[in-house]
Amino acid sequence: MSACALSMLFASIGHHRSVGGMWSASIVTVTITHAPSDYQCPFCALATGADTDRQQDIVRRTAGALAFISPRWWPNNHGHALVVPVRHYENLYELSAEAGHAVHDLVRDVAIAIRHTYGCEGVSTRQHNEPAGNQDAWHYHVHVFPRYANDELYASRPYPQFVTAGQRQPYVERLRRYFATEGG
Repeated sequence: MSACALSMLFASIGHHRSVGGMWSASIVTVTITHAPSDYQCPFCALATGADTDRQQDIVRRTAGALAFISPRWWPNNHGHALVVPVRHYENLYELSAEAGHAVHDLVRDVAIAIRHTYGCEGVSTRQHNEPAGNQDAWHYHVHVFPRYANDELYASRPYPQFVTAGQRQPYVERLRRYFATEGG
């Protein structure tokens, strides 16, 4: 398989008018992959429990998605969370509607929890697709960042190494406590 295999599967072609005059789009699935053939997905390992060392980073799990504190931090935005579907999708193009809703619902819950527990002034989310879009983990995921005035998130780069479990733990505890009491 090439570094970028592209296949388009069309369940139907074009658009059609449904009963009641509403337009509906055709179902199109696009698979574009950049993951190496021997890729061992760290998010799948976390979702299935195979990565026993990182289970303590999970702050919330639903039937379709899970959220955890990222080990990669930006200088002024510590403790940001990642939300991933529990099933493997490499990117937005192949994400099912059901998985997309599960992820987005959890992104919203995590954003509210971060806003209530981190003392931040706002929240930003972002998601990347393909190398040109800055994707570097080959499992669909959404970043949920705490934001502060003049934090320069988009002008800064992440730390070169992952932070320790001990550094992540206070953020894990804040969000778990929130979900156990208020966001349950």
